[in-house]
Amino acid sequence: MKLLPGSVFYCCDVRHCMLLVVWLTFTVSSSGNLFSAEPRDLGDRRELFVDQFLIANMAGDIRQEVQQPTPAEVVLVTDKPWEGNTSAYYTLFQDGDRYRMYYRGSHWNTELKKAEHREVTCYAESRDGIHWTKPALGLFEFNGSRENNIVWDGLGTHCFTPFLDANPNCPATEKYKALSFGVRDKKRGLYAFRSADGIHWELWSNEPVITKGAFDSQNLAFYDAATGQYRCYHRTFRGVRDIQWQVSQDFLNWTEPQFLNYTEGPLEHLYTNAILQDPRAPHLYLGFPTRYLPDQGERVEPTFMVSRDGHTFHRWREPIIPESAPQDRGGNRSNYMAWGLLELPGKPAEYSVYGTEAYYTGPDSRLRRFVYRKDGYVGIVSRTQGELTTHPLQFTGDTLFVNARVQPKGSLRVELTTPSGAKWESEPISGDDIDQAVHWKNARNLKSLAGQAVTLRFKLENAQLYSLQFRSTP
Repeated sequence: MKLLPGSVFYCCDVRHCMLLVVWLTFTVSSSGNLFSAEPRDLGDRRELFVDQFLIANMAGDIRQEVQQPTPAEVVLVTDKPWEGNTSAYYTLFQDGDRYRMYYRGSHWNTELKKAEHREVTCYAESRDGIHWTKPALGLFEFNGSRENNIVWDGLGTHCFTPFLDANPNCPATEKYKALSFGVRDKKRGLYAFRSADGIHWELWSNEPVITKGAFDSQNLAFYDAATGQYRCYHRTFRGVRDIQWQVSQDFLNWTEPQFLNYTEGPLEHLYTNAILQDPRAPHLYLGFPTRYLPDQGERVEPTFMVSRDGHTFHRWREPIIPESAPQDRGGNRSNYMAWGLLELPGKPAEYSVYGTEAYYTGPDSRLRRFVYRKDGYVGIVSRTQGELTTHPLQFTGDTLFVNARVQPKGSLRVELTTPSGAKWESEPISGDDIDQAVHWKNARNLKSLAGQAVTLRFKLENAQLYSLQFRSTP
């Protein structure tokens, strides 16, 4: 049986109908004109190749690969008496020209199998994200002295996780907020905290604001400017350790928790979630959940996932910080991802993330910096020759920009196709740039195509592609 596009075919049994469905599916996916899909409206926002949103087809030697950040230096050692080898749940964010870090100070005596002191919340700050100081805050006493960097003591010190509130209507007294797990008067759950300066904190409500969950992990919240709501992601159980989400208008009253949905892979133990919005593409929710492997000596390893709505995530299964990167990460809970994605001074093309090492194993533990290329969480990688074709796209602006790395003997070209079948060929793209303008052989810019449906075909040879963006140029 041979069918041509446009043929009329009447099937009389189930087998032939199934064949017809298969043929139609192939025809739709391989033809640019038949059954055209609704274009995906990008406007002028940056889109990353982190999921399947842009990709219609890939052919040849080309892969979509999750990337591993490059290990850098150790930035913090928990060597103070109130810290120790189980210090954990690091939170980092930029606040003006200063970077802030919060973390739990705790120590476990491996011989006696007990904690050597109470848990406290510690604070450090930095001007460059690399060299951190532990200021003597004078707020809380430890072993008879207030000369320490303890920023909070008492209810909630197990996993105190602050953030700088981006809500434009946030009162000055609540500029910094936090959620943390605690039990008070037999009331168990996440309690809300607030601060005007990030140093002096107060319990906001005497009642826990979220009560359904397990919570013995880094439970976090932030203000989502795209939806005008606060988002919370916390730990719970669904046969395995898992993640739930909720939203709130005022940080005190939250919706009922719901489990995250995953488009890839089976359920796995996910201990921490480290979810945040991508600064360059805030419609994308990036997650760096730490996978827990109880059958492998209770190892942990950070992974990567991404969402476009904050609750359905595409998961990448490969670890992004393996235990070999570079040392002391293979033991029990020795490889957690911190919550934070920082652009550091003098490093405009990269983001810094942070991961723990040497948990349980010594007199203290460490926090190490790792480096991502901006947009470089997942790459389209071709080592010889390959092509990627996008779904139909609609855009505003007049210029296409790409984040790409082309090796010295490689090449990258773009072919744009219009609804009428006209094709535009780009000039060759070379070099290594996170924001490189694409120039066209037959036109100065794309202004005449704005608002129309177009497809892009990227032709790569020994090159990597990370993101694209249409926008207007002067």
